[in-house]
Amino acid sequence: MPLKPIAANNGADKKIYLLRPRGFCAGVVRAIDVVKIALDLYGPPVYVRKEIVHNKHVVDELREAGAIFVEELQEVPLGARAIFSAHGVSPEVRREAKVRQLQVIDATCPLVTKVHLEAVKFAREGYTIVLIGHKDHDEVIGTLGEVPDRTFLVSTVADVDKLAVPDPARVCYLTQTTLSLDETRDIVIRLKERFPLIQGPPAQDICYATENRQMAVKAVAAFCDLLLVVGSQNSSNSKRLVEVGENTGVRSFLVNDWGDVNQGWLEDVRNVAITAGASAPEHLVDQLIASLKDHGFHRLEEVELVEEDVRFSLPGELGHAASALTTISTR
Repeated sequence: MPLKPIAANNGADKKIYLLRPRGFCAGVVRAIDVVKIALDLYGPPVYVRKEIVHNKHVVDELREAGAIFVEELQEVPLGARAIFSAHGVSPEVRREAKVRQLQVIDATCPLVTKVHLEAVKFAREGYTIVLIGHKDHDEVIGTLGEVPDRTFLVSTVADVDKLAVPDPARVCYLTQTTLSLDETRDIVIRLKERFPLIQGPPAQDICYATENRQMAVKAVAAFCDLLLVVGSQNSSNSKRLVEVGENTGVRSFLVNDWGDVNQGWLEDVRNVAITAGASAPEHLVDQLIASLKDHGFHRLEEVELVEEDVRFSLPGELGHAASALTTISTR
């Protein structure tokens, strides 16, 4: 759907530009559904390795429902049911789960799985893999674990300049799915300058939701005095939205919810844009809007860049169980 022309706010009322798409992406919806359905099917406790998605509110809600979040599988009792988060895991984690005889449900986002499969394929073809991403992010740790002896991590153009690979003619690059489009583009350009024969993924690794939310911020930047991004501090795609706003000259802040908003940010602001990272629940956006209205922002315009209709099916191990339960209940 094409973006409608946006008129600057010259009226007396302060205005909110509510960006769309925002909030949950298909991978996040799937991951949260996996935990909820597992709890419904099997009852608590269900163990989840790491945060299922990077949002405190989501994790707290699922914890109250009976999910137990752990950092490592060593904390999960032998033979128990464990869920892998949307960010994916390394083969080593899968091996550990097998040794501990865990009943695993894999909630890895299919777009992250795509990157893992690309890494394995390139490695089998003899390529050195350059992974563009942020060190210590859960997704990057999982991807690096696929072929650690053939993968180099870079986060900046400067990292590319220091890169030394065994064979410059057999190099490929892959990316974390939640990066800034602009920052990644600069790194890829430098990689191609240094390694003219470098290969890339068949299709862009940065996910559709990350791209759409960043493009929406760019679309309204010229009309806004302030950008508020709803999301957690450990959410990569949410932090990238703040960076995109700042890079377009808009004061931009990442907030968990209205409680994080500094009242001073609103001084002399006529137009504020609101978006949400791909793991942020919509009710937090609603609360933010309601609070802004109490501060004089009475006009609201929803700005839609593109309509998202992506859906991912449930993991096979959970889908089969859910189907079986439905069959039994309808007999």
